[in-house]
Amino acid sequence: MRYLFSFSSVALEELQWHLYAVGIMVGLSYALTENIHVRLDLLHGRLRKKTRAWIDIIGLTVLVLPWCYVIILHGLDFVAASWRVKEASASPTGLSCYYIIKSVIPVSFGLLTLAALARILKQILVIAGKKVPHDA
Repeated sequence: MRYLFSFSSVALEELQWHLYAVGIMVGLSYALTENIHVRLDLLHGRLRKKTRAWIDIIGLTVLVLPWCYVIILHGLDFVAASWRVKEASASPTGLSCYYIIKSVIPVSFGLLTLAALARILKQILVIAGKKVPHDA
């Protein structure tokens, strides 16, 4: 818009950044649920199904769940402080409600926690040799 219409808006620019952040944070849990997240498929694809399941369980338990716990724990304080002062942009023409956008942080990591737990349960079914409703 700046180059084509000679129009610039700090609020729209900030909104763009925040919408990207919301999309990425919510998209993390979707990617984990649909098994479309990034991994070393070169190695992962060559392993047996049960070995892949164990790797997923260990990785989610050791790496993802503790990280979600830390982000939720500290994110709640972060969001509460932002709501308390009704945090807004430092720019006079910027967004006036950062506190609403920051509320997505603990919510999205709560969703990621649920997605990780669902994935762990699905991998336990794979190890047990049970039918899995969706490709694991």
